[in-house]
Amino acid sequence: MSERYQLVDMAETGPAAVRTAFANQVAYCQANDARVTARIVAALATLLDKPATEFARRIADWQGPPLADALPLRAAGGLHALHLSGKSPALAPIYADADDINDAAIVAGVVASHEAALLPWLDGPPQTNEAGRSSNFIAAMLWLTDQGLPPHFDCLEIGSSAGINLMIDRYHYDLGGVQVGPEPGVMTFTPEWRGSHPPQHKIDFAGLKGCDVGPVDLTDPAQALRLKAYIWPEHAIRFQRIEAAIAAARAKKPNLVHANAADFVEAELRKPQAKGTTRVLMHSIVWQYVPEDQQMRVTTAMEEAGAEATADRPLAWIALEANRTVHQHELVVRYWPGGEASKMLGRAHAHGAWVEWAAA
Repeated sequence: MSERYQLVDMAETGPAAVRTAFANQVAYCQANDARVTARIVAALATLLDKPATEFARRIADWQGPPLADALPLRAAGGLHALHLSGKSPALAPIYADADDINDAAIVAGVVASHEAALLPWLDGPPQTNEAGRSSNFIAAMLWLTDQGLPPHFDCLEIGSSAGINLMIDRYHYDLGGVQVGPEPGVMTFTPEWRGSHPPQHKIDFAGLKGCDVGPVDLTDPAQALRLKAYIWPEHAIRFQRIEAAIAAARAKKPNLVHANAADFVEAELRKPQAKGTTRVLMHSIVWQYVPEDQQMRVTTAMEEAGAEATADRPLAWIALEANRTVHQHELVVRYWPGGEASKMLGRAHAHGAWVEWAAA
């Protein structure tokens, strides 16, 4: 497998696109300090040479766009779940990052032995909700406040997964020395801050509500295990965060509903907005999973609502999403009235390890 990204259309389908998706995922994992996950994905890719199981055949003959569908991560999540549950001890050497073992042979054996358990993991996209990304949301809200928008935020999130980022009012943040949130919080985030710090303001929340097409209940152990399976095993701090999020959800569940992105945004934007609040649509590493027709509906709904926004009832859009051209995650903001053009505030690590602030 190549350690370099290959250029590919996100909508491309077919056997060549499947192989490219796996190659790109290996490179992406290696670039993000996820050596074990890279090994798992590379081993899965070897199954494509001579698909010997239904699991391998479904991957090799994937009908949708494999990159947009995050096909490699669907398959890797299933293997990680087997490891976490202790149902496949054979995987332990790979997850221990042991040398001098045949990853491909181990994975082929596990797939053959556990195919019934693995096949359902191909049926839906990964749940990649990560609390560390919320540092970007907070930094963007500080910037929006600096532009004159009310610092009282009514937040709407799409692709909320388990609603971990809907509990950001319970977390504490140190963003380049700028302190935000309760102290101590349920969790504390101190990403490596590159560049100047964001503006210092006091902000609070009028509401936090999200949606997902497959919402996860953190208080259900089986559903929590599924979420953990999508966490890269190299990132121990992320497992600590998920346990903290589970405890927080048990204390008070996040406001999370079952809905697709377009239906949710259209319905929420029709509701009255309180004077002196900034209504915000926010999302992180989810836009690629939203069907194109829904992306268009969300964009249209936001722009139409933005045309009606006023200084005391403004609207904002905060997105932390992958730029597949440069293979980086960019924090981009729009707001109405006055900030209709997209503004890139910075770039960030996919799981919150660092933020490179670029805003003036």
